[in-house]
This record gives sequence, C-alpha cells and structure tokens, in this order.
Amino acid sequence: MIEGLLNSAAPLMMAGLGALLSDLSGALAVFIEGFKVSGSFFSWIFAGWTGSVFLGTLLSAALAAFAGWTLARFVRLSGANPFIAGLALNLAASGITTSLSAVWFGTKGVLQNPAIKIPQPVRIPLIDSVPFIGKIISGQSPLTYTAWACALILAIGLKKTVAGFRFRAAGLSCLNSTFSYNAAEERGINSGLYREGAWAIAAFLAALAGAALTFRAGSYSPGGIAGRGWIALATVYLGFRNVWGVVLASLVFTLAERLGFSLQNFGLWNAGSLSATALLGLPFALALLLYFISLVVRSRGARN
Repeated sequence: MIEGLLNSAAPLMMAGLGALLSDLSGALAVFIEGFKVSGSFFSWIFAGWTGSVFLGTLLSAALAAFAGWTLARFVRLSGANPFIAGLALNLAASGITTSLSAVWFGTKGVLQNPAIKIPQPVRIPLIDSVPFIGKIISGQSPLTYTAWACALILAIGLKKTVAGFRFRAAGLSCLNSTFSYNAAEERGINSGLYREGAWAIAAFLAALAGAALTFRAGSYSPGGIAGRGWIALATVYLGFRNVWGVVLASLVFTLAERLGFSLQNFGLWNAGSLSATALLGLPFALALLLYFISLVVRSRGARN
C-alpha cells in the first residue's frame, strides 16, 4: 500500500515542487495545469517518434522549460499580468494538444501505441538491503525516484546555498507579484533572471508530472490530468511554502484520491450512500478543509 502511495504521489509532488519554486520567486504558477497537459501529450508523441520513453519525456520537459522561460520573459518585458498569462497558457495548451491530435492522428480521443514500452519499477539492491524501509522505497518507477531527488535537491539548494538565498531574496523583494524592479536588484540580484529560471524549472517539472500520469496509464487521454495542476497549487500553501510540506501535502491528497477510488470499487454510490461525483471531488474538498485549517494555524501563530 505504501509503495503504491509513493508511486501515485510522484506526479503531484513534482508539479507541487515546481509551483513552490515559482511562488517563492514572487509569482504564482497558474500555468502548471497547462504544462502538465502539454507534457502528457508531447511525452507520448515524442516517445513514439524516438522509440524511447526516456527521450520522449526529456524532449517534452525541455520543450516545456523553454516555453516557460519564454512566457516569463514575455511577462517581464511586456509588464503583462502573470496570472492572466498563466490562464491563457492553460487554455492554449488544451486547444493546441486537441488540434494536433486531430491533425496528426485523426482523433481527439485516447492515443495508444503498442510500440511504446512503459517503464517498469526499478529495484535498487543497495536500498533493498535496508530493513523494512528498503522494501518500501525500492521498486518504484524512475519518475518516482526523480520526484524524491528533486525534493531533496530543492530542500538543500534553497536553504543551504548562496543561489538559494539569492533566489528567495528575489522573491521576497517582489512588488505586487510582478516582474518589476525591486530592492533586490539594488544589491546586485537580477530578480528577473531568477524568476525566469523559476518558471522554466516549474514548467519542466510540470511536464515530467504530466508524462508520469500518461505512462502510468499506458496511453494518452485528453482528460488524464483532470485538474491535478490546480491541486499542485494547493499543495504549496497547504505545505506552508516549504519543500517537505509540499511533499507531505502531496501524499495526503494522493491518499484521499486513492480512498475515493477504493470507495467507488465498494459500490457505495449505488447504495445511495455517496455519489460518484462526491467521491471524485474528495481531494478538492480536502483541499478546502486543509486550507481552512492552515489559515487557523497561521492565525494562532501570528497571535503568539
């Protein structure tokens, strides 16, 4: 059960970490949903073209990173509202992927390719040798290991490196969450470049998350993301804008989602106890509940 939870939480964790990085840079990553959609589509397409899941995922994530950097550059130079720009990208991603699917494959539905070999869980002998914990951690998919590696790198990088201090300074000195001139630049910190880099990394991680969802399902589905990009944004604030807080929030949301699927398998909605819609909305309801609890905790902390 724990092994499956860790594997299922990896896509949300990667997207949440990207959203956290963008938020710390001074701008909310509204575009996470769009890059997850594009990442899920292009990773499947590139994997079919190259014959390699690894190359397909890498190319898709690199394309997303470039698009994320371009979007940030446009926002900084034009003075556009980053929130509106992010929403526009979300809408564009959905329209572009649907149109390309119709043009290239003649369908707007599910895409399948038997030639694509879905990555299998990887067991690491060194980790396997660790009592109890080794059997839980080992045997995960490559993208799951990637998600945990990203969490560790970000946790150390943001707190223990000069670049991390400069990055957080650029975000703290941001005025009104826009890419504008601020106090950090007076101290030699180019806030714009840090924020552009944050958006590029956030887009890269979101595309990896989308690829993980696609290859886990074994096919590309237009509705496969199902609003998980917005849940990734929720993990940032429910995790108190902390790397390990985002990881914990991702595990909680994934557990709620798995619980909803399990209740559906028991057929409770047929008995009139719960509706299927209510079960599918369980993670979103949990987001509202946990957000309310976090507000209470922060309020009490401020008073103390």
